[in-house]
Formats: sequence, C-alpha cells, structure tokens
Amino acid sequence: MFNFIHTKMKKTRFTEGQIIKALKEAENGRSVAEISRELGIHQQTFYNWKKKYSGMDGDQLKRLKELEEENRRLKHMYADAALDIKMLKDVLSKKW
Repeated sequence: MFNFIHTKMKKTRFTEGQIIKALKEAENGRSVAEISRELGIHQQTFYNWKKKYSGMDGDQLKRLKELEEENRRLKHMYADAALDIKMLKDVLSKKW
C-alpha cells in the first residue's frame, strides 16, 4: 500500500565481537581513553556500549541486535496497518 516511513536502522562500524572485546579490555584494567582512541570513538560511545551491553557475551549481543531489528520491522508493519485502517475509516465515513 502506501509507505510513507522509510527509516533505516543506524549501522555500526563495529561488530558484536569488537564491542565485547573492547568492554572486556576495560574490565581487565585498560583505560577507556586508550581504548576509545584506538577505536576512533568518543569516550561517551564506549560508556553507552558499557551501559547497554555490559555482562553480555557475543551470542547474547547478536540475539539482542536481531530482536531490535525484528522490533523495528514490527513497528513499521504496525504503522502501515494503522495508516491503512485510518484511510479505510475515512473512506467509509464519507457519504456517497
């Protein structure tokens, strides 16, 4: 039908394994500034990763990303369905 929303999920430059490795290095005593400089990221990005992915292993992180993608697709499907319903209601409410 009509697709008004064309959003794409922001792609990260880093794989799940790279993120987990960076978090593990920080846990083992390496400084966040050093890791961030090596990866070419802002320190706040590292802390955001830590807040979101701390304590996860690679498989769990991969599953989380799959679920986020599925959730994005479902939200898009819901928005399309809601728009279709609204258009049908508008058409049916008009008197011919």
